[in-house]
Amino acid sequence: MKKTALLNSEISRLIASLGHQDLIVIADAGLPIPKEVQKIDLALTRGVPGFLETLETVLSELCVERAVMACELKHRGGPLYERVNALLKGTPIDEVSHEEFKSLMRKQAVAVIRTGECTPYANVILQSGVVF
Repeated sequence: MKKTALLNSEISRLIASLGHQDLIVIADAGLPIPKEVQKIDLALTRGVPGFLETLETVLSELCVERAVMACELKHRGGPLYERVNALLKGTPIDEVSHEEFKSLMRKQAVAVIRTGECTPYANVILQSGVVF
């Protein structure tokens, strides 16, 4: 059995398969996910699992060199915005419009991990880094 916090086999396999600069998304329950992008659906019910606990668990395993968030989260996400910034401390974060966020996801994301989060704009794109 794994020693790290991440037990989900699909997410673990996804992270192991990423190359430098590949993009994955951790999404709220409402983000429209294109059919051509791999979806790992964790959503069970409203808020379960939450966006923050999912992000924290993925970050325990994934080397992230850059992140992207919708600027709307800053104005509508309340404490969630501050917590995301704290979890990504030291990682450059680009803020773009929600429409730009969705366009980037559609064009470049390898996969989307869907949570049960119901906070508007609770989505983040993570760019895979290298550990050496």
